Amino acid sequence: MDRATTLAAGSVGVSVAVLGLKAIAWWLTGSVALMADALESIVNVAAACAALLAIRVSAAPPDANHPYGHAKAEYFSAVLEGVLIVVAALLILNETWQAWFNPRAPEQAGVGLAVSVCATAINFGWAGLLTRAGRRLRSPALLADARHLMADVVTSGGVVLGVGAVAMTGVLWLDPLLAGLTAVNILFSGWQLLRESVGGLMDEAVEPAQLGRIRTLVSQEAEGAIEAHDLRTRHAGRTTFVEFHLVVPGGMTVAQAHEICDRIETALKAELGSAVITIHVEPEEKAKHQGVLVL
Repeated sequence: MDRATTLAAGSVGVSVAVLGLKAIAWWLTGSVALMADALESIVNVAAACAALLAIRVSAAPPDANHPYGHAKAEYFSAVLEGVLIVVAALLILNETWQAWFNPRAPEQAGVGLAVSVCATAINFGWAGLLTRAGRRLRSPALLADARHLMADVVTSGGVVLGVGAVAMTGVLWLDPLLAGLTAVNILFSGWQLLRESVGGLMDEAVEPAQLGRIRTLVSQEAEGAIEAHDLRTRHAGRTTFVEFHLVVPGGMTVAQAHEICDRIETALKAELGSAVITIHVEPEEKAKHQGVLVL
């Protein structure tokens, strides 16, 4: 089992534990805001299961039907997680609307809030671990899970403070108000995740900073060539695809051109990690005098 799969499996266990703690906090207090927090944790469990499945599928090697691999499976997981987040937000808004007209004071607020704080601390620690690992492994599924958990930490912190304020002041309408604000924040988080995941499925180019680094490496390593043009990039999960045309002098041998391509590929793979590089070699009359000029 690789690192990404191990972390995804760990997310399932952590999500179930946090859900249990938040359900206890809700049961102890009867707070609609803590109920909203617990409902989001149900989404966390479903999303963690989806991420685990997607990571296992994405790790499968290329085959006859999927010659470019299965890496995009992680984007489907992230899209599903975004949809689940939006559904959770709508459920919370429905409960909030009903509670607004029939607010009640939370019971055993001290114990319930202490349990909720423990659940939030677990989420915070795990989200940090997933963020670091997701960036290192370049896993959209792990990063999506981490972003969702961190959003959960923010809303849970606000809920804890708000329910504490309700218990101390007796202002009962604060409880459904906090639940509604939690739902709006969750809804925004789900929309943002959906937008980013769909971008991955639509073959968005790499970020400008990374594209600049790719162009620099091509320019530095293509000594002997003339230029590189029509450079295109895209992401598919943990794999980056880079394609461009490399113009070489007309008298250069195939072996010499191949040596240049090997240098460029080695440098790009060292920079990008998992990468598929496609270079189209062309004679000098095909030069466009634009794109990447060779240093």
